[in-house]
Amino acid sequence: MAEKQKTLKTSFTIEGVGLHTGKITKLTVHPAGIDHWYRFKRVDIEGQPEIKADADNVIHTRRGTTLGNDKMEVHTTEHILAALYGLGIDNALIEMDGPEVPILDGSAKHFVEAIEAVGIEEQKADKDFFVLKENITFEDPEREVEMLAVPSPDYRITVMVDYRSPLLGTQHASMYKLGEFKDEISRCRTFVFLRELMQLVNAGLVKGGDVDNAIVMVDTLDFTDEEIERLAAAFNREREALQSVGIGILNNVKLHFQNEPARHKLLDIVGDLALVGKPIQGHILAARPGHTTNVAFAKILKDLIKKEQKSAPQFDLYADAIYGITEISDMLPHRYPFLLVDKIIEMGKDYVVGVKNVTMNEEFFQGHFPGNPVMPGVLQVEAMAQTGGILTMSQIEDPWNYETLFVKIDKVKFKRKVVPGDTLVFKLSLLGPVRRGLVNMRGEAYVRNQLVSEGELMAQIIKVRNDERVASEHSS
Repeated sequence: MAEKQKTLKTSFTIEGVGLHTGKITKLTVHPAGIDHWYRFKRVDIEGQPEIKADADNVIHTRRGTTLGNDKMEVHTTEHILAALYGLGIDNALIEMDGPEVPILDGSAKHFVEAIEAVGIEEQKADKDFFVLKENITFEDPEREVEMLAVPSPDYRITVMVDYRSPLLGTQHASMYKLGEFKDEISRCRTFVFLRELMQLVNAGLVKGGDVDNAIVMVDTLDFTDEEIERLAAAFNREREALQSVGIGILNNVKLHFQNEPARHKLLDIVGDLALVGKPIQGHILAARPGHTTNVAFAKILKDLIKKEQKSAPQFDLYADAIYGITEISDMLPHRYPFLLVDKIIEMGKDYVVGVKNVTMNEEFFQGHFPGNPVMPGVLQVEAMAQTGGILTMSQIEDPWNYETLFVKIDKVKFKRKVVPGDTLVFKLSLLGPVRRGLVNMRGEAYVRNQLVSEGELMAQIIKVRNDERVASEHSS
């Protein structure tokens, strides 16, 4: 069965300081409707503007991922997004009364615990996965970053970090499936080298920093007492509270895992690739990743999604027919010259693909138009409806006792002409479950892998009396 979209059962609130801005922010995450994905809302700004968690909305990636537009900014989005994505949440509205997501302990742990406390609710729509069909590569030579995405039935991530530090060395981390995120990844904290931290403190870029919300690694002793005093002042601590600085981890913080830094980098990838806008089926491999390259890779994947949405689906026109014209005639009441489907080549529980070979022998070409034969758009829509009718009738035990009648046609567009010699391929997909005999479908028609027409069709299934069926067959 297809996996369903999920949201929260109810809202939760977390309050804390922002790592970079130093401002206290109250963050409330609300349930959201189907296909909403993740959106941030700044309730402290006039008009309470919103912004979608989307790679195209990233405005910078300095020590974190920041979304923004002309009305608002949201800093350090990666940990809350990782928590939502890591627990399989598809739709959520994240309200904030400040500019930055609270850093908390530097991991996604507290967000995960809050989500689990309010519960997760399944929604009545399938997850819209982005399924990798080919290898996608990315390289940033300047940052020595390499990323690769390969097809995989599960969302899997493999990370390697190498900071050429005698303390950290080379580390690897893997998440073989999303179900491992909570226990293996979510509590892994952000980390920073003391030498980098001193630069950030001097530049005023960690106004909310504390030795309790990051793993601070000391791999050199080239610090003066004045620099250590400045660090203590920035963290609002006594000099003695930081203890003596030696090679190792500042303040003797105990690691959750020996490779916790690499696991946190994996956490960041989960959060940053949530900006693709869809759950992913694929294996992501990354060497020395960072927010800048994560977002760049997210944009590549997002562009691939756009390209796939614009291109036609691939159909095997040489495949054996699931239903030929004889079986189609048993399911549909239409006859010459109004039976507009020749065969069915694909069918699932919620979609069907049919084929119509357009020839000059079609009766309508006599008047539409003499010397310039063009298949009428209304007949393309009728052919879509007949194809969709076959999907419906194939699920009924006695289809000959039923008919489908048009109720509504909406959002119909015609992209290009259909002429004799064309092979029309129709794909009809259910937009929702059949209720009270009403069927709602999206139809698309293709010629040579190019979309020629599309629309949404609604029909009603009705039972026909035997005498009506007999009269209909005799009249044909």
